[in-house]
Amino acid sequence: MESFGFESSGLPRSTSMYPIPVADPGRFHLILTVDGEPRMHSWWDDKVTSRRKFRSWVDEYGSLVGAHIVLVDKEEGAALAVWPDDGASIVSGGS
Repeated sequence: MESFGFESSGLPRSTSMYPIPVADPGRFHLILTVDGEPRMHSWWDDKVTSRRKFRSWVDEYGSLVGAHIVLVDKEEGAALAVWPDDGASIVSGGS
């Protein structure tokens, strides 16, 4: 049985199917993809909050097969954290 807005896996449906307009999304963008398909994303202006959310998403969704989570600083144009860490030059520590 499928719940409204969620797939049978418990993940939210792809936001590409249900776009939500955002006036000012914030500086830090957190994105969850599964098998290359976007499943969930969120924005914050606060770096500490965005890193805390990154860690909580890894704990909550990191065990999904094909899951990939990335935290991006849109002002710097760089990934601050990536899970799973593929060994690329990504900084995942700090506050």
